Amino acid sequence: MYESLALDLTPQAASAWFGLALGLAFGALGLLTGFCLRRALIGDDRRQAGGVWLLALAVAILGTQLAIGQDLISFDGHRFVTTDIPVLAIALGGVLFGIGMVLARGCIGRLWVLSGTGNLRALTVIVVAAIVTHATLKGVLAPLRTALQSQTLSLDSGTLPGAPMLWTGLLVAAGLWAAVRSGNRPIVLIGAIALGLLVPLGWVGTGFVLFDDFDPIAMESLSFASPSAESLFYVIAATAVAPGFGTGLMAGVLGGSLIAALVFGQFRLQSFETPQQTLRYLSGAVLMGTGAVLAGGCTIGAGLAGVPSLGISAVLALVSIIVGVLGTNALISRGVSESGEQTTTPMPQPAE
Repeated sequence: MYESLALDLTPQAASAWFGLALGLAFGALGLLTGFCLRRALIGDDRRQAGGVWLLALAVAILGTQLAIGQDLISFDGHRFVTTDIPVLAIALGGVLFGIGMVLARGCIGRLWVLSGTGNLRALTVIVVAAIVTHATLKGVLAPLRTALQSQTLSLDSGTLPGAPMLWTGLLVAAGLWAAVRSGNRPIVLIGAIALGLLVPLGWVGTGFVLFDDFDPIAMESLSFASPSAESLFYVIAATAVAPGFGTGLMAGVLGGSLIAALVFGQFRLQSFETPQQTLRYLSGAVLMGTGAVLAGGCTIGAGLAGVPSLGISAVLALVSIIVGVLGTNALISRGVSESGEQTTTPMPQPAE
C-alpha cells in the first residue's frame, strides 16, 4: 500500500515519523492514565491501575484480532507465534524482568513516561537498561542469550488452542469487567481505550500501510526494550544509522509525557536520594535489560502489544513477568516483616 501514498520518504523514514506520532500519544496517555503493570499488581491503587491496564489490553486484543480478520496484517512467522518456543529463555527472562520492575519501581515503558516528568532516576535506569539490552542482543551477553534460546519446545501451533474469537471474547470481557469495577473516572477509562487502540494502529501502520514489497520494513507496534537500545545507538552514531519506527517511538513518548507534564503541572525534577537507592534502581535496570531480550519483549512489547496476537510465547512472557513481580514483592514484604518492623510501616513510594 505504501506506493499509493506517494510520499517522498523511504518506508523506514516514514515509519520513524509514524512512531513519533504514536509515541506522542502514548507518552501523554500513559502519564494521564497512570498506565503501569507494576502498580496494577502490587500498588496501593491496584484496582484502579488494573482496570486501566486490562481495559487497554482488551481494546488492543479486539483491535488486533479485527485487523487479522480483515487480512490487514498477519503474524505468520512472527516470534510471538513461533511453534519452536524457547521456553527456558522466555520464563527466565520474564521473571528477571519482573524482579527488575520491582527494584526500579516501574517497567521500561513506564520509566520512559516518567523521564518526561523530570524523573532523573527513571532516565538513568533507561540508559543502563538500553546498554544491557544491546549487550544481550549483540554484545558480551549474546552467547548466554543464544544458549538459553536454543532450548526450545516444539508445538503444533504457536497460538493459544481453540478459536481466536473465543479467546478474544473472554479476554475482552475480563478487561471490561475489571474496568467497570475499578472505580476510575470515565475520562481515565477513555484514556485507557485510546491507549489500547495504539497497539493495532501500530501493527496496521507498519504491517500494512507502510509496507512496501520492494523496501520492506518490520511489522512493529508499541515496544520499549529493543527500541531503547536502538535509540541509544542512534544518539551515539546518528551519522551512521538511520532512525526507524522504534527510535521515533521513544522520542515521541519522551516528548508526549513532557508536554503533558508541563501542561498539567506534573513536571518536577527528581533524583536518587541514597547510594542504596541508586544500587537498587541500577540492579533493576540490568535485570530488565537482560530479561526483556530473553523473554522476547517487555510488559508492553510482549504484553500489551504481544498478547493480542494470541501467541503462546507472548502469553508466557507476560505470565512470567507477573510471577517475577509478585514473587519479589512477597519476598520484600516478608523481609520487612521478619526484620522486626511494624507491618504498618509504609514501603518506599513507587517511582510514579
